Amino acid sequence: MDNLRIDGARLWRTIMETAEIGGTPKGGINRQALTDLDAQVRHRLIAWAEAAGCTVTIDQVGNIFARRPGRDPSLPPVAVGSHLDTQPTGGKFDGILGVLAGLELIRTLNDAGYETEAPIELINWTNEEGARFAPAMLASGVFTGRFALDYALDRPDRDGKRFGDELARIGFAGDAPSGHPLAAFFELHIEQGPILEAEGKTIGVVTGVQGIRWFTFSITGQDSHAGTTPMTHRHDAFQGLARFAVALDRIARDEGGGAVATIGVVEVGPGSPNVVPGLAKASIDLRHPEDAALDRMEAALKAAGADIAAALGIEIRFEATWAAPAVRFDESCIEAVRAAAEASGHGYREIVSGAGHDAANLAAVTPTAMVFVPCADGISHNEAESITEADATAGANVLLQAVLSVANRRLR
Repeated sequence: MDNLRIDGARLWRTIMETAEIGGTPKGGINRQALTDLDAQVRHRLIAWAEAAGCTVTIDQVGNIFARRPGRDPSLPPVAVGSHLDTQPTGGKFDGILGVLAGLELIRTLNDAGYETEAPIELINWTNEEGARFAPAMLASGVFTGRFALDYALDRPDRDGKRFGDELARIGFAGDAPSGHPLAAFFELHIEQGPILEAEGKTIGVVTGVQGIRWFTFSITGQDSHAGTTPMTHRHDAFQGLARFAVALDRIARDEGGGAVATIGVVEVGPGSPNVVPGLAKASIDLRHPEDAALDRMEAALKAAGADIAAALGIEIRFEATWAAPAVRFDESCIEAVRAAAEASGHGYREIVSGAGHDAANLAAVTPTAMVFVPCADGISHNEAESITEADATAGANVLLQAVLSVANRRLR
């Protein structure tokens, strides 16, 4: 088992081939969930998986499951995978590295004539990004019981097109029930941050995922003439937004311990150069490895909003739109990744993911862990996203050994 090695050049060629589907002029990918391009790359994956001897099924939210049989078909499979969908200006490696490394893992076992005790299952999760249909990680959420099937199928995109309708349109509304037993789940992913590269580490042994809370906050002030309204008489919604942005930054820095806070979407109205804005709306993204810290941050941001509203004579309202609790991965799966990283000879470190992943949903129903590899300058969700072939190969080899250690437990 320890002598098995994936074909890094073949993995890289497969990644570059899929990067042509939805490729952008700047070298990235725009392949959003349930588009024609998403359908195209899905068909490509299925063809490869079937050529590798896998049986492919598709569930009611479009998740793809490619199963390689094991010696004992009664055992639940050890699963690997990630996602094929991208951001509008996404990169070549976010998500798809984990899917294609899983495919390469299966090809490697086939090349060696190696039979595992338990089956191996490669999974592509639908709509991980949430770029087109909110919330993110939607279909893995249905698989794990976090979201109801009807809720997912009814989610609209910005044009009002329903998830279920678009799933059927591209031909991926499967009939398999969403949810079946897994022995474990492993996900290989780029870090999407700068830590591994900065420390010269090749492998991240991911111990968990930060908690995430999303809010919208809306500010109601008073539209008024920009030239005739004295500063002392204004109820400026944009000033409320600006002051709140500064306060939110301070809240995250004061909390520390990995806390981050982001305002990513802003709307201001009425949108005239000579009118004091009476309306403002923005998104808030809070993240921290501990839920108790998120509680403190949420309380602090609401207190800051109340102070700003009183000072400016405006109204501020908060609405919670989505939340994912902090997740600690399974100790035995973490140990499997750690042991594989140690045996690989590559430098590694334990790390908590700052981004959400399907693995965070899977952790609620099966033993789960992740493997990270570095990305250049920590850049992701960006067309400039980049990793090296050597790091992709190293991560896939660690994934292979971790999966085999679990899939062959009965053999020991």
